[in-house]
Amino acid sequence: MSKTAGYIALVHKDKDTSYGVSFPDVPGCISAGDTFEEAIDNASQALACHLAIMQAGGDPIPNARSLEELKQAAEFVEDSADAVVAFVAPQDDQVTTLQSAS
Repeated sequence: MSKTAGYIALVHKDKDTSYGVSFPDVPGCISAGDTFEEAIDNASQALACHLAIMQAGGDPIPNARSLEELKQAAEFVEDSADAVVAFVAPQDDQVTTLQSAS
């Protein structure tokens, strides 16, 4: 379905909120969870569904940029300043945390 095994995700958490997950290369695909692990699991499912809907609608599947490529984008640098950066694959594939913000 996807041209890549997964996408870089940003995980945000503010006080008294759930963990929120967004994908810089897949606008509109967001997810959340009460724990970090639940947020990542939900993000994997949301990503799979979002890509399936795009494919079914004939929309192009976005290319995933590498972390190095994303770090060159000012918007990503700003958005990731207070986030955990993770790699999320659609559905049950492996999820790997790449870095955490300080």
